Amino acid sequence: MTILRARFATAITSAMGDNAPANPDPLLSPAKNPEFGDYQANCAMPLAKRTGKPPREIAQSIIDSLDIADIADLPTITGPGFINIRLLAGALGAGLEEMDTPALGVEHPAKPETVVVDLCGVNLAKQMHVGHLRATVIGDGLARLFARLGHNAIRQNHFGDWGLPIAMVTHAVKLRVDAGELSLDALTLASLERMYKDAQTNCAADLKGLAAVRRFGLGPKAEAELEEQVAGAEEHLGESKRALVSLQSGDEAYVRVWEKIARVTLDACFENCRRLHADVTDEHTAGESTYRADLPEVVADLESRGIAEESDGALVVRVDNEGIKAPCLIRKSDGGFLYATTDISGVRRRVQELGGDRLVYAVDARQGLHFKQIFAAARRAGYASHADGSDAELFHAAFGTVLGEDGRPFKTRSGENVKLSDLIDEAVARAERAVREKNPSLSDDEVREVAEAVGIGAIKYADLSSDRIKDYVFSFDRMLAFEGNTGPYLQYALVRIRSIFRKASECFGEDVASDARLDACAFALTEQKEKAIALELLKYQGVLHGAAETCELHRICGYLYDLAGAFSSFFAACPVLQAEEESVRDSRLRLCRLTGRVLEDGLGVLGIRTLERM
Repeated sequence: MTILRARFATAITSAMGDNAPANPDPLLSPAKNPEFGDYQANCAMPLAKRTGKPPREIAQSIIDSLDIADIADLPTITGPGFINIRLLAGALGAGLEEMDTPALGVEHPAKPETVVVDLCGVNLAKQMHVGHLRATVIGDGLARLFARLGHNAIRQNHFGDWGLPIAMVTHAVKLRVDAGELSLDALTLASLERMYKDAQTNCAADLKGLAAVRRFGLGPKAEAELEEQVAGAEEHLGESKRALVSLQSGDEAYVRVWEKIARVTLDACFENCRRLHADVTDEHTAGESTYRADLPEVVADLESRGIAEESDGALVVRVDNEGIKAPCLIRKSDGGFLYATTDISGVRRRVQELGGDRLVYAVDARQGLHFKQIFAAARRAGYASHADGSDAELFHAAFGTVLGEDGRPFKTRSGENVKLSDLIDEAVARAERAVREKNPSLSDDEVREVAEAVGIGAIKYADLSSDRIKDYVFSFDRMLAFEGNTGPYLQYALVRIRSIFRKASECFGEDVASDARLDACAFALTEQKEKAIALELLKYQGVLHGAAETCELHRICGYLYDLAGAFSSFFAACPVLQAEEESVRDSRLRLCRLTGRVLEDGLGVLGIRTLERM
């Protein structure tokens, strides 16, 4: 399509002369009806409006100036001015020849970019829940995609490990350790999460309840109970604030407890990521604590340059120049910093220290206003600019909510968030039952390996195949199906291709499907289904670049599903191992090999494991 687009652009410029647009777009797309050809150019209608001439006349003038005889038949015109192009089998074969390399036709840029991807985003002393699924698999998939296209992809797991709530749980754990009630080595994330919730409850003074008791005169007993609760909460809060000061000053006893809590939290996070086949490790983790020394410096810089200004005792950056009415609050009236302060510092670090040309944040869509504010504030401060004056692109890859089958946010029956580890375990257990039923000949070890790959692949594909910005309904039954647009279907499509090569070796000897033999044979695309799968294969590079441009991984999912469908139609209509001629067999085996390579590569970009057998 790249060659066609360039040839059409030249023809449009030649045909229209001074009336031609600066960058002619032929509006090329795959033909919906194969009877008319392989591609369709829809540019004649909008171009006709520029001249007042009939669209069919414009279409004919473009065809008259079009030089594509080496790759296509003479174009035809249908309807009001659609230009139909049918590619020559030889041109398709030549395109496949260029594509059938280890790179699969995906060219790397002359000047790779550094792309920093914000992903995962766990919080200290909290278990990952279903909401972390999207931030993890979307962020990891985008990082894989940019790396596949030859860019330098840097992952950043923004770890919530600093601030007063963190001091609350650190203090609570330290008290129990000091009292001999708890060993640091025995800490689990489940027990930490309980202590975190208890600590927050203990520090929450019911001031509204006390005010209501006094306002409505509910009696001295109720008032005394509420006064005791408020006094106790304020005492706990005071202790937590003192603990925060101790942490901030580097008190060894507090730091030791805090570091252990962080280690337990991150180890559980990394285990979930390992099972999800998502690359998130210590190397990729940057806690909020790593920014604590930066925040006063950033705020002082913004204030000294007049970018930040005082408002009711607080410090704000006004961003109405970008159409955002609400200012960005970077320091509270009590002197405390906010998430926005940390994220603005994060932009500065990711651009000016990590060299990010593009910052991508895989974060919940409900944080949309927050990211608009910090991006605008960072741009106004110059933190998104490089030393050479070039600006980094800041992009919020916002995603929707995971819903239950009742259409509401996915929760347990008790109304709590579903733990990610439980979700993974359930998917693998269900996949194991399905695998045992479909292939009872597999050993227990093989079943477990297949079930892990299929269960995890099903979860990830269901998430990634949905339009990122939209909510989607989580359904184990639908996502684990071996038919339809699912992860198991695509994994099985690749397994089928690999089985063809095993059978080929059994029937014709090991050399029949060797790379050396297949590389030497030509693509003989004589059947319509052969041409159809060739056309799908040749879209691959464009699909990857389009997905990267918009950070929409569902485009890759849709492509892989279409490719698997085209292969199924090809395989049903065009005998491979039963082909009458050896040359035809070899050509079709080469088509099978290239299709398998693209499926494997595409699933790899999505972070979905592939299998030899299912």
